[in-house]
Amino acid sequence: MKRLIAFLLCLFSISIIHAQHTDTLSFIKSKRMSDADLAKKREGTFITGIPDISSDPVTGFGFGIRSNVYWNGERTNPLFPYTPYLAKLKANAAYYTSNARELVLSLDVPYYKGTRWRFKIDFKAQQNPANLYFGLTEKTLGDLHLPSDENTTFSTYKEFNRARKTLRAGEVGEAAFVTDALSNRFRETEFMLNLKADYALGKGKWRVMSGYEIQHLSYATFEGLEAEAIDPATDNNIKAPNGFSLLQRDFDNGLISGLKGGWVSIIQTALIYDTRDFEPDPTRGAYFEIGNEYSGKYIGSQFDFDKLFIQGRYYQKIPVGSRTVLAGRFGVGNIFGNNAPFFEFQDQWSPDGSINSLGGRQSLRGYRANRFLARSVAFANVELRVRLAETKLGKQRFAFGIAPFFDAGTVHDRWQDLSFKNIKYSYGGGLRIAWNQSTVLSFDYGLSKEDRLFFFGIGQAF
Repeated sequence: MKRLIAFLLCLFSISIIHAQHTDTLSFIKSKRMSDADLAKKREGTFITGIPDISSDPVTGFGFGIRSNVYWNGERTNPLFPYTPYLAKLKANAAYYTSNARELVLSLDVPYYKGTRWRFKIDFKAQQNPANLYFGLTEKTLGDLHLPSDENTTFSTYKEFNRARKTLRAGEVGEAAFVTDALSNRFRETEFMLNLKADYALGKGKWRVMSGYEIQHLSYATFEGLEAEAIDPATDNNIKAPNGFSLLQRDFDNGLISGLKGGWVSIIQTALIYDTRDFEPDPTRGAYFEIGNEYSGKYIGSQFDFDKLFIQGRYYQKIPVGSRTVLAGRFGVGNIFGNNAPFFEFQDQWSPDGSINSLGGRQSLRGYRANRFLARSVAFANVELRVRLAETKLGKQRFAFGIAPFFDAGTVHDRWQDLSFKNIKYSYGGGLRIAWNQSTVLSFDYGLSKEDRLFFFGIGQAF
């Protein structure tokens, strides 16, 4: 793994030495937009902003604002047919019914001043008391069970959720009755700053990237706190102490680390192949990456680990309707190192945007976020994106479409054990609204044997 990091850093150093401005833009020719999309691309500077009414089964309904400022330039600019924008500033602020809150600021500048360089800066401050934790091994692939009763399992989340809110007799030294209502939840508070730069190689299809991220995280569980429960005798809602925290118990038993949080310092490297014609909503092309995150005490981190993630995507326009695209993705990741904190198992880092693993809007839409966690993860997604109608209101363009999808994935404790056995899958359909092409509103309804879930967010799932 260290050899891979050294190799990618070497490539990145070479690119810096040989960086030079080019007037021909030969390194970007492969990313030219289709004539149809180019004709609709808006010129100049504009803002897209919508009230945040997002919905997620874990964090609840969100209220706030999601805004983007785009600098597209004029059609006379040589970059105009080849970039989604000259620069984009994203500013999101949201509050959720679960009492979660989030502030995100992001600046993206592709092909800075016509050069091969791309720069990104991201800042996030968030607190979420509704995170879910079901364990940290491939045993999470089994049916749901209460932390207080591992012998009783539930095939659906609805049954499990009612059972964990139901009162049970207390153990010696506890209150007369307790509940598991908050046993799978924990609170996370995070502050993060990330700086990234990548450089286009050759004809621009390959890029090398390097970055640095600094985070401070803190965590709290709800063991012993009062929670809403159901009295099995009367079926009435009452308040009772929460008896267990699965996360706290795993930490006390030495099964996980990182519950106290702390500082995480990370060096990021990636090798990227990208021929997509329009990043926010491609009609053709491929995207492939090998991404790595290294954290260690030598760079100021309190944790030692190394995360490797490999991802591939493919987009193909089908000659049906005005704009029908078959989109597919696969991803596989592994965490190396015995001191990896539990929270690093919750996502796979990608230069194109981190992915929750495994479960949730970004990976397995019929299951809740982070439903299945282990050291190794593999998943795949397929969507058929069909455009149904387009309209123009003033200077604003809107396009409407549907997107039936199928998701599948699995987790294991060792990457050598990844296979097609014990695959979890989900399926469903989505609605897509493209606003001035670059802003895509996504509504997805996913179904699985365990759950029925609705998601709303900004951007395609992949």
